[in-house]
Amino acid sequence: MLNWAATFFIIAIVAAVLGFTSIAGSAIEIAKILFVVFLILSVVIFIFGRARTV
Repeated sequence: MLNWAATFFIIAIVAAVLGFTSIAGSAIEIAKILFVVFLILSVVIFIFGRARTV
């Protein structure tokens, strides 16, 4: 998930440099959403993973 967020961030940077502002804006929004989903899943897995070992 984090790899996909980084990929869309790189796409946004390249698109911004080349002048494709609408593509860059869309790519950065997708990257933000994927990063937030990654953080939420990481916290959930950390909490429930700890609960199982006890």
